[in-house]
Amino acid sequence: MASLSKDKIYALINEREERFPKSIRSDLFRKLSDVPDLKEKVVRKILDSVEDAYLRSLVEPGEAIGTVAAQSIGEPGTQMTLKTFHYAGVAELNVTLGLPRLIEILDARKNPASPYMTVYLEKPFSKEREKAQEVQRMIELSTVESISDDITVDLALMQIKITLNNILMTDKGITPDLIVDKLSKLKKGEVLQDQNEIIVDSKDLTIDEIYKLNEKIRDLKLKGVKGITRVIMSKDQELDEWVLYTAGSNLPDVLSISGVDPTRIKTNHIQEIRDTLGIEATRQAIIDEATAVLQEQGLDVDIRHIMLVSDIMTQDGNLRQIGRHGISGEKESVLARASFEVTVKHLLNSAARGELDKLRGITENVIIGQIIPLGTGTVDLIMWPGYQKKSDQTEDE
Repeated sequence: MASLSKDKIYALINEREERFPKSIRSDLFRKLSDVPDLKEKVVRKILDSVEDAYLRSLVEPGEAIGTVAAQSIGEPGTQMTLKTFHYAGVAELNVTLGLPRLIEILDARKNPASPYMTVYLEKPFSKEREKAQEVQRMIELSTVESISDDITVDLALMQIKITLNNILMTDKGITPDLIVDKLSKLKKGEVLQDQNEIIVDSKDLTIDEIYKLNEKIRDLKLKGVKGITRVIMSKDQELDEWVLYTAGSNLPDVLSISGVDPTRIKTNHIQEIRDTLGIEATRQAIIDEATAVLQEQGLDVDIRHIMLVSDIMTQDGNLRQIGRHGISGEKESVLARASFEVTVKHLLNSAARGELDKLRGITENVIIGQIIPLGTGTVDLIMWPGYQKKSDQTEDE
């Protein structure tokens, strides 16, 4: 028997158009089209198996999906280690993982404990070491302090002396002229250069002012992106290209740098993704980050539970935490809010405003002892005693 044509495979898949979503049909066609010597009987068996798996993945009406999702993520979470640091990609960078990272994601923290980025490059930057180093220098933040051996304040002469490190300057592509130019723009005295030493002569300043100037000079940006304190360049053997790993994150500024591949760049700073790429990208980032944390710990959690949490955190177009300042604290029911935290405060405020609790949720019905709206509790049975009697009379006639 001859192998099936692509048209025949397409027709067999489309026979089940009403039973599969378009995305599943597209994936099936793409994968089955690449299989040689495929018979119709085999294709039908595969489609039966996929349909069975798809139907089993659907949620029954009245199922407690929120409770199941909470349990499915929470229980494995108790098995997670509390280790805060782990090496990612390269040995020199530390990132938060384990339970602290999962809490960070679900709390929608504005500033993660250890933000980092994985920066992929476009050709030819990704293939040539020298070109990749150019991008590395443009991203890594270089301050006066980071390229100096010593910065001292001479109160007798009212001067600030900066001893430069020539090796560090060469490595970061910084010249003394650039430093002099940046210091001159501060307009806080005369800037003098003497071999590997730069002097800021500030005779008109007070002692307090010169110490403040000293701090300002130390943190003065010479080159790079704000917030990126370190960039490690490493060769990815699988992709055969140079990849940059950063300590610190600044997605909008890094995206604007020439040579950076905007389609593959990654950051663990979810709030930056929200501000830069929008809410849909934020939803996907929550899913990816939470899944990565659980998998790293060897925990298998169905992605649908994580997707549900991600959906509820981003459903109104904003990033909300799972907690009293977010989803739990914004429930419609007064009793549900009161049962979570600060009970008296919620009850007093709601009483003062004259709020009405319609008892639509689980928690509030448990509190007052009613049947919860789940499973058989989602159905109301209305009986009309006279209906059967009327029907019997009609049949007799």
